[in-house]
Amino acid sequence: MSATIAPAVVILLGPPGAGKGTQARMLEEDFGLVQLSTGDLLRAAVAQGTPAGLAAKAVMEAGGLVSDDIVLAILKDRMAEPDVAKGVVLDGFPRTQGQAEALDALLAEAGQRVTAAVSLEVDDAAMVDRIAGRYTCGTCGEGYHDSFKQPAVAGVCDKCGGTQFKRRADDKAETVKARLEAYHAQTAPLIAYYDGHGVLDRIDAMGTIPDIRAALARALGVSA
Repeated sequence: MSATIAPAVVILLGPPGAGKGTQARMLEEDFGLVQLSTGDLLRAAVAQGTPAGLAAKAVMEAGGLVSDDIVLAILKDRMAEPDVAKGVVLDGFPRTQGQAEALDALLAEAGQRVTAAVSLEVDDAAMVDRIAGRYTCGTCGEGYHDSFKQPAVAGVCDKCGGTQFKRRADDKAETVKARLEAYHAQTAPLIAYYDGHGVLDRIDAMGTIPDIRAALARALGVSA
């Protein structure tokens, strides 16, 4: 799949396990957009010693939380680099309506705007089963699932032959339920905000990866 689109600012909203990372990578492949994770941006800015990075480093070393102003300054610096000329997919930002409003102001300064805010919608009960069943090979990291993908030989990794497997502590059913509840509580205002601005698209994230991929293309006004 290939297409040319105008410079875009895409925001992916979705709970843990909804497939945001997978779809962000596909948006990179399909349209040349660059996935920007606030965590990665912070680490890179600190490593590069930019003014905003130094400010973030001072806050983090003091045990504080990096302010929205610093995050926005780092995001502004990154979005000025030439490799993002086709647009970006924002990962992990904004998380609140205040951050969304600040992002809109930042983009307006550059004559840009949010092109699409895509809500990857899931069935909570199904998501608990999907996430809680995940486990990985302790040797090579190959992923498996209790229901959807088990090793061909029980207890032996298909990829490397390892016999040690592990599960993430936060993938327990009770923890997943709590994370989903927190996501819905925190994100509901954002969904309403972007809906009010006419840029919200809702996509069934319980569908197949190709179907979600095609729906994202339509959200950007491109025929997949």
